[in-house]
Amino acid sequence: MKHEVDLKNNLLRTDLAVELIKDAPYKQIDDIKITNITLTEEEAKKINKKIGNYTTIEFEDVTDHTNAEKLKNIFEEELKKLLEKENIKENDMCLVIGLGNEKVTPDSLGPLTVSKTLVTNYIYLYGTLEEGYKRVCAIAPGVMGETGIETSDLLKAIVKTIKPNFVITIDALAASSIERVNKTIQMTNAGINPGSGVGNKRKEISKEILGIPTIAIGVPTVVDAASIVNDTIKYLYDNFAYQAANINNPANKLTANVNYLKLSQKFKINKEEKQKILGMIGTLSEEETKSLIYEILNPIGYNLMVTPKEEDFIVEKLSDVIAKGINNTLHKTQSN
Repeated sequence: MKHEVDLKNNLLRTDLAVELIKDAPYKQIDDIKITNITLTEEEAKKINKKIGNYTTIEFEDVTDHTNAEKLKNIFEEELKKLLEKENIKENDMCLVIGLGNEKVTPDSLGPLTVSKTLVTNYIYLYGTLEEGYKRVCAIAPGVMGETGIETSDLLKAIVKTIKPNFVITIDALAASSIERVNKTIQMTNAGINPGSGVGNKRKEISKEILGIPTIAIGVPTVVDAASIVNDTIKYLYDNFAYQAANINNPANKLTANVNYLKLSQKFKINKEEKQKILGMIGTLSEEETKSLIYEILNPIGYNLMVTPKEEDFIVEKLSDVIAKGINNTLHKTQSN
């Protein structure tokens, strides 16, 4: 299926393919949105991604138990589909890899998930596994700043030694929108370039490098300052449009913290109104505004990577969902 590549976003720091493809088709299950994208060679080259299947699951609040359970079930279903595309067999051995630095909260998703993964290979080495359990081993290799070794090179050596049939990696990602931070899971069979979203690109970890199917799972836990400023300007317009449309609504006067983003999209303002609010900046298109903010912040080193203040709690919950999803997918006898 041919997709429309959104080239205006090629300056953004993002690991998410869905942010670089315009109007990709999706399906909705309650308040969870699932987007499946298959990149052609031409599309992948334009957005600097690898050819492959990219599944994106967008959700609201992972800290709510009911929402987390729904998310886990959908995550399992989509992961199973991806494993089927890679022809993973029931008896194939899996190596689960938790990428990132466990000492840095927004980068600790991978190691945290690995710590909750059900490892069974040590049982297999001394006997046989019960029916329904897959051979699974796991490692959190750390980061190059700690080990002095490229993670990709380290993993190649591990794969060569223990000979797993496929790999699942988990890593923290970067997004180009506040709305996606901690609220999006991406999984792909195209592998991953650790650190690429924050401008710290390392050697890729993929099927081409490791020689076996490589599934990469990630959640954006950071967003850069330029994206926050750009999003804030958009929210300013949305808020102004809502307030203008509801200026005589008594109910609106009683509601100090109304979530105008969840209301109907009928509240919009025109170019003239934008200019009244922000002057010359208001005459710029969204793409021009975004480009201007980057041009201002990047040269002075103020395009900082930002994470929410409650990130430690949210990452813990995210790792629960992903670890349970992986365990239930790999081991058929696992309960919820």
